[in-house]
Amino acid sequence: MQIGTIYLVGAGPGPVDLLTLRAARLISEARVIVHDGLIGPDILGLARADARLVSVAKQRARHTLPQEGINALLVREALGGSDVVRLKGGDPFIFGRGGEEAEAARAAGVPVEVVPGISAAQGAGAAAQIALTHRDAASIVSFVAGQCKGLAEQDWSGLAGKGRTLVIYMGVSTAGRIADKLMADGLAPGMPVAVVENAARPEMRVLRGLLAGLPELVEAHAVKSPALIVIGEVTAREDAAVAALAQETVQ
Repeated sequence: MQIGTIYLVGAGPGPVDLLTLRAARLISEARVIVHDGLIGPDILGLARADARLVSVAKQRARHTLPQEGINALLVREALGGSDVVRLKGGDPFIFGRGGEEAEAARAAGVPVEVVPGISAAQGAGAAAQIALTHRDAASIVSFVAGQCKGLAEQDWSGLAGKGRTLVIYMGVSTAGRIADKLMADGLAPGMPVAVVENAARPEMRVLRGLLAGLPELVEAHAVKSPALIVIGEVTAREDAAVAALAQETVQ
């Protein structure tokens, strides 16, 4: 029996028209689609009528399947002769566990291909008009996971501060610990921050504040995942531009 191929496909930040052309084609052709919970009905609506859609939605502390089970499912389907689209929000290789799934496929002798997607950080930055890098404000951008084992022991020194932008995935539930950690590492309490909830979707919210008030900002607005925390001077440039324009208008 011919072995199928596993396609690790990035679905981007949500809207169907932010899919790559290749991603859209693979979704429309696939007979088996294994997808995350954040994949919307408009994207799944591209699938053929006889496609088998398998949800492996993950929520904090509650997974439909553990990661090892997802790996085994993908390999089993491919060894059974089916091409499989593993559909993930954002990009498969940026906090998407795509690397683990690719390793499992290769270990089983299954062909695997990766189709990149617009990452959550890129989508959030663009939708909120926050330039993650800016010639006048940031020449370095770093991505970290805010919800992981050993968070307190991780060394984030140098990732945030003047001339730098820090983007934190999965940090809503640990916002207080994150703020304390960064300030303990020497980051100024007055560093501007932004929280982007449901980036690039119609219900998107962009909340701005200061690092010291990050946990209160998240709590006061009842921020829910999916949301990204962006820390750095770039998050305040829109406000600065508006203020400068207002000053020019007064003069």
